Amino acid sequence: MKLIKAVAFLLQFGLIGLAIAVIYLLIASDRGRDEIVDFLAGRSPPAALRSTGPPVHSYADAVASSASSVVTIYTSKTVRDRTHPLLDDPIFSQIFGDQLQLRERSRSETNLGSGVIIGSEGYILTNQHVIDGADEILISLADGRGSEAVVIGEDRDTDIAILQVPISGLAGIRLADGTALRVGDVVLAIGNPLNVGQTVTMGIVSATGRNRLGLNTFENFIQTDAAINPGNSGGALVNARGELIGINTVIFSQSGGSQGIGFAIPVSLALDVMREIIDHGEVTRGWLGVEGTEITASAAMATGDPGIRGALVVGVFVNSPADRAGIRAGDIITAIDGEAIQGIRDLLERVTLYRPGDKIAVMLARQSDRLTLEMQVIQRPQQITRN
Repeated sequence: MKLIKAVAFLLQFGLIGLAIAVIYLLIASDRGRDEIVDFLAGRSPPAALRSTGPPVHSYADAVASSASSVVTIYTSKTVRDRTHPLLDDPIFSQIFGDQLQLRERSRSETNLGSGVIIGSEGYILTNQHVIDGADEILISLADGRGSEAVVIGEDRDTDIAILQVPISGLAGIRLADGTALRVGDVVLAIGNPLNVGQTVTMGIVSATGRNRLGLNTFENFIQTDAAINPGNSGGALVNARGELIGINTVIFSQSGGSQGIGFAIPVSLALDVMREIIDHGEVTRGWLGVEGTEITASAAMATGDPGIRGALVVGVFVNSPADRAGIRAGDIITAIDGEAIQGIRDLLERVTLYRPGDKIAVMLARQSDRLTLEMQVIQRPQQITRN
């Protein structure tokens, strides 16, 4: 009897607790529905949908502080075309002798790009491909003024060129701290796409540190989905505060138009190149004279260490430091001056940090042997010959 009373007592309080829980859920549900109804009616949004930060209604201030530092670049060059390819044929020339005159037709080829004013001295950052081979370079400022520009220097390996214009009162763009850049940050691309006039497009940082694209020798691109079209090259990529974070360079597109994949050179890299060119007239980079790739499974197995890290040498340039030191195709460079090499990109970037004349110790694996070779870094040449 006592057991039956105890069970009845527990069952009674259990049913009371269940009823209280059901009533609470119904009240909470009604409150949630009321919030949603209020939201749909134009009143305050539900707590779960309320923003915790101040809303951003416009990037006009960012554009106003940076757009005046972005210029349009017009270039022209004379291209000479031969009238007929047979005029270069020695047999054809021998048959007709003096009856043939080597004639050429000349035409003017124009190009359009953008640039960014750096400082009040009239220096302008742009892409090397924008001014490549130009006979004349004209700059148009955002305020309507214009001037001829002179080339201070150019670097094909990073696709950076430095121009200068003799105009006073120029406003240099504000520079961002490149280390603070994050994927997802809002960015604005400013330039003159298709010569329609200065244009601003918005997107986000899609990725950082993009390389192995085959675009430049040294690649460390910012990827963005801000619309970039022909004419934007050399223009500014700025953050939401109007600070320069990159130089717009290239788009990936099969149609020639923007498809949401654009690349910009980080401002830190562009400024390093600019300082080298202004101070020394060229960019000084160390060079060993090797071509490499990532380590293959067979090359790793040949060393007896399947997990070996480094860069696999696939070619050596004639009379280069590597050639004179005895590096061969098939060697795996594992370290420089005791610091491990993680891959071919790491090797390339590490060597460029040395100055011509510096002596370094290169550690490598040659099948099962481990060697250390001493060599002297030289300046990276413009033209090189493979061994």
